[in-house]
Amino acid sequence: QVQLVESGGGLVQPGGSLRLSCAASGTIFSSYVMGWYRQAPGKQRELVATITTGSSTNFADSVKGRFTISRDNAKNTVYLQMNSLKPEDTAVYYCNAEHYSGALNYWGQGTQVTVSS
Repeated sequence: QVQLVESGGGLVQPGGSLRLSCAASGTIFSSYVMGWYRQAPGKQRELVATITTGSSTNFADSVKGRFTISRDNAKNTVYLQMNSLKPEDTAVYYCNAEHYSGALNYWGQGTQVTVSS
């Protein structure tokens, strides 16, 4: 069983930065495409960013140029660096792991990010 544990959320002022971390256990981390998703109140969960097993990245248009995603396979951890945060970035952020075959998919419990003055 794969476990994903997110950390790093919190309250930040507009224009500020946060770094989210997601630590994975119970699997061969390097075999998984890792992603960050978010869900704001009353809205559907949406893709924020993904990073493949080969470290290719993909971002939602709304975060391009402000967020970066990276992975450390030695630490079984994926990161989301969020800069120039806006109030509309407020959401619960979820870590996702999908096996490169597409056969397995796991979610973390989520971490709250609130951008407010």
